[in-house]
Amino acid sequence: MTGDKRGVFTPAGRCEMNNRKGIKRILAIRGMGAAITAFAGLIVIYVAFGILNPKVFSGQNILNLLRSMSKYLLIGIGQSYVMITGNIDLSIGSVVGMSAMLTATLMTLGVPPLVAMLISLCCGLMIGVINGFLVGKFRLPPFIATLGTMFVARGIGYMVNGNRNTDNIGIKLGKEVGDRFQDFFYYGKTAGIYNTFWIALVIFIALFFLLSKTRTGRHIYAIGSNVDAARLSGVDVVATTIKTYLVSAFCSVVVGFILCAQAGMGNMEAGNTYEMYAVAAGVIGGVSPLGGSGLLLGTFAGAAVWQTLENGLNMVGAQVGIQRIVIGVIVVFAVLADAVLRTGNGLKKSK
Repeated sequence: MTGDKRGVFTPAGRCEMNNRKGIKRILAIRGMGAAITAFAGLIVIYVAFGILNPKVFSGQNILNLLRSMSKYLLIGIGQSYVMITGNIDLSIGSVVGMSAMLTATLMTLGVPPLVAMLISLCCGLMIGVINGFLVGKFRLPPFIATLGTMFVARGIGYMVNGNRNTDNIGIKLGKEVGDRFQDFFYYGKTAGIYNTFWIALVIFIALFFLLSKTRTGRHIYAIGSNVDAARLSGVDVVATTIKTYLVSAFCSVVVGFILCAQAGMGNMEAGNTYEMYAVAAGVIGGVSPLGGSGLLLGTFAGAAVWQTLENGLNMVGAQVGIQRIVIGVIVVFAVLADAVLRTGNGLKKSK
């Protein structure tokens, strides 16, 4: 019994009511429903592929999944920050490639890894600042602004090593230094899990806190909901927009380090189409491309769904074309669902 005959609730009854209220508050958070749906879909997809091929459940495959999804998670975080403001960043893939090529080229010239990474980070963040100024200050359409910087960043990636892939990163620094770099970002493990995942998880936690618990995060959502109202309420739209593009550039640069470590060299085509993977990770997780809503928890789920689909389809022998079609349909469905929900809400309000 949770209450007596007079309708007075016992402590057990009050606890139950508080739990219900807590659950309702959590579900009321914009984007939480989509995030939960994405996690539920992830479980269904993973179990389905596991039934088709039990190797999907193997420990090594799970470790590989976590490592591979980390790249999509990082670029998905960057794109999610930008999309919540109602913008988009098409330069992500090119910044990834520029970072990988610049880091690898410097290391093949004998520059210590930490210095090479700092130079690459500065160059990547400069692209982010330019994107933020073009979109926030000069109000260029984000598609056009970031399309331009996409070509610029990719061009820099081509030029730094004379339009060719680099040699092995340890050619001048020595195999030991090259191996340490590769182990830190890709091949090494900590507590039995690849370092790549730990790097992505630390960045995820930091940026999750920034988006959900700080004034900057509130301003990001405000701009995405109504940029004019945000400006009138005192939000510095230009500075906040630049911050979102800086986050996107930072995440892209880190993925560049990961790809450089994975290959042990710089590949001019590294990061190709990653901007689309980033959009997919966010959208599948419920981040609205129309701005104003979405959670990084959903992006985490979206990146996991994307990688699980890719991994599972590979393990059941599906052709690459089939993989792309399946993932493309899911992305379109996710965006369509968001548009329908927004239209439905609008209709209810108008009535």
